[in-house]
Amino acid sequence: MKNRKSLICLAVLTLAVFVCMIFANMIQTDNGNVKITEGYLQYELGDMYYKLYVPSTANSANKAPAVLLLHGYQNDHETCAAYAIELARRGVVVMSLDEYGHGWTKAGLANRGFVNHKVTVNYGEDSEADGTFVSIGGANRYRIMMNFSNLSFFNEHYSADSDGNIMTDSSCGGVFAYAALADMEMVDNERMGVSGHSMGTWSSWTVAAAYSGTPIEPKATVLQCGELFTDKAYDSGAIHFNNVLLLQAKYDEFSYFRDYENTVSDDLLKSDLRTGFLGTTAGNAAWNTTFGRFSDGSARRIQLLMTNHRLTTHNAKGLATAIEWFEAALGFTSDIPSGSQRAMTKETLVLIAMLCAIFAMLPLMELLLETPFFSGVKQALPSEEGILPRKKWWLNACVTMVLAGITYPFMTQLGHGLLPLPEKVFRMTIGDGFLSYYGLLIIIMFIMTAVSLKKAGKNGQKDRYYNIGLGTEAQPDRFGWALAGKSALLACCMVCFMYVIVWLCETLFHLDLRFIWPFFKTFTGERFLQFLVYILLYMLFFVLNNSKALASLRTRSTYKAGFGGFLSCWVKNAFVMTGGVIAITLLEYIPFFAELGPGADLLFGSTFGGPFMSLLIVFLPQILVFSILAAYIYRRTANVFTGAFVSAALACWIVTGGSSML
Repeated sequence: MKNRKSLICLAVLTLAVFVCMIFANMIQTDNGNVKITEGYLQYELGDMYYKLYVPSTANSANKAPAVLLLHGYQNDHETCAAYAIELARRGVVVMSLDEYGHGWTKAGLANRGFVNHKVTVNYGEDSEADGTFVSIGGANRYRIMMNFSNLSFFNEHYSADSDGNIMTDSSCGGVFAYAALADMEMVDNERMGVSGHSMGTWSSWTVAAAYSGTPIEPKATVLQCGELFTDKAYDSGAIHFNNVLLLQAKYDEFSYFRDYENTVSDDLLKSDLRTGFLGTTAGNAAWNTTFGRFSDGSARRIQLLMTNHRLTTHNAKGLATAIEWFEAALGFTSDIPSGSQRAMTKETLVLIAMLCAIFAMLPLMELLLETPFFSGVKQALPSEEGILPRKKWWLNACVTMVLAGITYPFMTQLGHGLLPLPEKVFRMTIGDGFLSYYGLLIIIMFIMTAVSLKKAGKNGQKDRYYNIGLGTEAQPDRFGWALAGKSALLACCMVCFMYVIVWLCETLFHLDLRFIWPFFKTFTGERFLQFLVYILLYMLFFVLNNSKALASLRTRSTYKAGFGGFLSCWVKNAFVMTGGVIAITLLEYIPFFAELGPGADLLFGSTFGGPFMSLLIVFLPQILVFSILAAYIYRRTANVFTGAFVSAALACWIVTGGSSML
């Protein structure tokens, strides 16, 4: 009977994945009115992956306008899906590109180039005398990331240094892809535009500069959270930017997208940089107002969006404004109002599919646990006598949360840029941040666990390993190596099942499992090797973490049967696992929403703000999902290995599957 229930649950969840994907695919293809293809552009530095949306109305006899979409740092082509879907269903040919080092593109991020300096104000407003033009050193990946705002078309003061380093291609392959798009038979290459988000806005500036003055120059550039610069930064006599729209996030976590000010206010709009961009005076400058003319390319607008950096890509108001901008600049009309949007419905369906795929692993586990080979993984929970007294539980829980929270902004940023790692081995830039963070927590947890085990041994506790989820009922005073091995195989079966689902979704529907941010997608060979590089440390972290949060800090709720018991148990476990991250998230955003600025920038300086603080909006939900999986699996198996290995594999998959690689 139990097997039957598990089988039905597995079938229902798996079916739900594909039903959601069918409807999501109907949205992205506009019910068959848009043809979607994917492939590689043959490029000398390494093939570049793209996703192409072609409306049924576009062909060689009826050429259509076209737009190139460029994603931000740590994203991939599918992050541009909202813009691609909405433009394509209005008759525009759209290409979404995986830029250098992202997604399935084979050229690494290092091909962008770097120099040994950066500015701490907007380009053209800096001064060596004022200390706003500064030298930088450190690992290559650090200099690359510090140079994201240095553009290859800037003058040599910014784009080259005395050591012979140069900014090679700040379009991250966008210049090459734009030419390929312009050469397609269904494209009217005299009506083209480019749009990017975050890192992609610098790529967009570079594409627009590269083709300025040519027959195929972009007639519109839409910047989703972009940086502005003065004409002192480049040869303004040779380059002209046509019809530029800047979508400004009110709560942008990155300082250069708010002109290095703490907040985005009306005063920001009246700065010389902003009024120069708009072509007006401080007294006339206004949000959400178009200045200049589309006919001569002088149209400029700054649209203020009540959102943060990462969510700008799918903000409905920003998307509607961009659609109207492209319509005016590229000279096309659509019967579909700009506010009539389907992209977020597609995104929601894919989110549901992702959650169904993740939780489908649990009934699969139940079925496997009933087989003779895996039956030994399941055992009874340790005695309730091992539960900590209430005060001691809270003390341990608070220490765990404080350590996780207070180390996050410092260790992630350290690993992201300056941790001395061999860059030919550890190539995942965001992965290095978590490598540093998890590494420190592993050291702390290992010491705490070792001290606890030694103390238990002195007290004659015979079940000391079993009590913290690391041993077996048969040999409770030893580390369960065999149990860990079988648990690893069980976790592998579960994650491989999910991987097959992802592969089928990509093959059948041109969709992976995500919600705005790229979560689960199939590996290239290089990325799978990176998965193998990072996975052992992830496994060690989650084993120690789950031992602490689930076994050592188990409560009476752990032993309660039924869904109510699980829910009560999970709430307490999730509190321990996510409390520190929740605290640092509140520390970041409460001051920001109070119009003071991002908390990390105010307390620790902008060095410890930016990428990993903005990543909290993605990282926190991940931990919550992992806590659900871990709590359920621990209650069913009474060991921490299976849940830890599943969580480790999913976390490492997210980091290595599509995010930035050197």
